[in-house]
Amino acid sequence: MEQAEEKSNIKTIDLQDMVVGKHVYGNLYDMDPKILGDEEYIRNIMLEAVKKANATLFDVRSWSFPGKKGGVSVLILVLESHLAIHTWTEYRYATLDIYTCGPHTHPEAAFDFVVEKLNPKKVVKHKTFRLSNVEAEPLLDY
Repeated sequence: MEQAEEKSNIKTIDLQDMVVGKHVYGNLYDMDPKILGDEEYIRNIMLEAVKKANATLFDVRSWSFPGKKGGVSVLILVLESHLAIHTWTEYRYATLDIYTCGPHTHPEAAFDFVVEKLNPKKVVKHKTFRLSNVEAEPLLDY
């Protein structure tokens, strides 16, 4: 009696073909409020982070919020997507978001550079792939 060959229902997923973007984002805690309120300093750090990400600068916008709950926001558009930071001096806190497309980009290097420059006492970092195939969604975190 011949044995029937079992067929596998497992699909092979080539992750590289599905990655359309890499997203690194997080929260930075307990930093110097003077630095967090310095728009020029934060803006310059973020512009340097564009280089660390190996991204192509398209536009940059920044503004500051005076007062007790003051802070700074910097939004940078790159051809590959964006970099953003928002700071709150009162809370000694910032959110950082770096999302890039293209295999040549390095959003985590940019994120780590900003963290190094701001020197928070605590960092919560998240990393995920943006994938073009819903079947690969369970593989999002890298």
